[in-house]
Amino acid sequence: MLEKLLQAAIITFLLHLIVGLNTNTTMSTKAAPPSGTALTPVASSFLRSLE
Repeated sequence: MLEKLLQAAIITFLLHLIVGLNTNTTMSTKAAPPSGTALTPVASSFLRSLE
């Protein structure tokens, strides 16, 4: 459990670092992703890997 928490913390830190380095990034406030994206399979496989 502690290992998974540490992995999540490291991933979160790296994502924040990437966003911070990219100063041209604009955050979208739309709730729905653009059409044609495959976020659901990626998210579900990620959640399954945490179990």
